[in-house]
Amino acid sequence: MSIKIRCMMPRDYAAVTHLWRATPGMGLHAADDARAGILRFLRRNPRMSFVAFDGAQLVGAVLCGHDGRRGALHHLAVAQTRRKRGIGAELVARCLAVLARQKIQKCNIFVYRQNTSGQAFWLHTGWAARDDLRVLQKPAAARARPCRAC
Repeated sequence: MSIKIRCMMPRDYAAVTHLWRATPGMGLHAADDARAGILRFLRRNPRMSFVAFDGAQLVGAVLCGHDGRRGALHHLAVAQTRRKRGIGAELVARCLAVLARQKIQKCNIFVYRQNTSGQAFWLHTGWAARDDLRVLQKPAAARARPCRAC
């Protein structure tokens, strides 16, 4: 097996979303994970997200970005037939290296509570669960008012 890893590009979108949809435990959002949303993420975080190929076949992908203070990984997926070969760990290592070069000290991930295999991967590769935090979320457009202070 000769896996090649490179930066994710817009042309990878169809193959990447196919992999994500085939990955149990992956939570996709119709608007955010539509082509326009992913391309916006890639433009905002250039050369930070990665794909893995075995020949012409996409076998892994991860989105990586930061807000200037904390990094975040989203949608790490490895084809089920290629798991336990270090592909996911290598994709994550590349993301962490890119974040470190940009002086980002910490990185966060979100894993669905019922995604036990995903949690096992993250814990096995040295990530720590935080029980002191709870994720809260609200749509940005919900009762949005213009910002008069800006």
